[in-house]
Amino acid sequence: QVQIVESGGGVVQPGGSLRLSCGLSGFTFRDYVMAWYRQPPGKQREMIATVSGSGDTVYTHSLKDRATISRDNTKNTVYLQMNSLKPEDTAVYYCNRIPEFSTWGQGTQVTVSS
Repeated sequence: QVQIVESGGGVVQPGGSLRLSCGLSGFTFRDYVMAWYRQPPGKQREMIATVSGSGDTVYTHSLKDRATISRDNTKNTVYLQMNSLKPEDTAVYYCNRIPEFSTWGQGTQVTVSS
C-alpha cells in the first residue's frame, strides 16, 4: 500500500526559508523520479521540480533559483528547500513519484505572510 506523507510547512515571513520533507513507502523508491508540486489557492496544481534516483534535478520556472530538491534513498524521503519566499509562494505543497500515483498525500500548507 502506497503512503505519501508531506511535512515541514508553516507560516513564514517574506524572505524566509522552509525545508519540506516527504516520506513515501509501498514501492521501490530509488527506482523512480520524484517530484514536488504546489497548488496555490484557487489554482491548479503545478510541478515545481523533479529529482531522479541518481540525483539529477530539473526545475520549473516558478521557483527556479530559490528552491533545491534532493532525496535520500536510504530514508525513502524527498526534500524541498525553499529560500527567499514570497507571498505568491503560498500554496499546499505535495510530492509524488513520476509516473504519479492516483492517490496523493495530504500535502503541507506553506503560508508566506508578514
